[in-house]
Amino acid sequence: MLTVGDHFPRFSLKAVKGGPAGLELKTAFTEISSESDAGKWKIVFFWPKDFTFICPTEIVAFGKLAAQFADRDAVVYGVSIDNEFVHMNWRLAHADLRGLAIPMLSDLKRELTSACGVLDRQEGVAMRATFVVDPNNVIQYVSCNFDSVGRNPQEVLRVLDALQSDELCPCNWQKGDDFLRPAA
Repeated sequence: MLTVGDHFPRFSLKAVKGGPAGLELKTAFTEISSESDAGKWKIVFFWPKDFTFICPTEIVAFGKLAAQFADRDAVVYGVSIDNEFVHMNWRLAHADLRGLAIPMLSDLKRELTSACGVLDRQEGVAMRATFVVDPNNVIQYVSCNFDSVGRNPQEVLRVLDALQSDELCPCNWQKGDDFLRPAA
């Protein structure tokens, strides 16, 4: 699995747009690549499969924080191995996903999932992994959870705040808290 300091892989994937455009067949689909949103921080999170139980709770939680990530000059991309039509159908069928503000990327060929090292070899699906990538395409944070355990998008936002501070941030640091100052 890729880790902190590695460059995030180049990619180009079909996606269902976030927001109302992602609910209409004529406007739902787009291509998102590693060049999209150049110069921004990227939060890329993977989930195993659509139409499952834990995944929508995480996707919705990331979506609810989309504006806060945007305030920090960051975009959020959700990725699974399902195709874009399955993503759209899931959004239409799941009440909590209908208002999703973030795009759902399709890694049907498992290229990005494999390049990141988060392909579950036995199941053939993405692991529950999260990457925070800086504007220079360098991974600054990685987490990976067991499939039965959902992650905490609020913690990803907290880590992004800490990374963007360029300061020494103690355990459980929150935006607005004091930084650590080494003794002179």
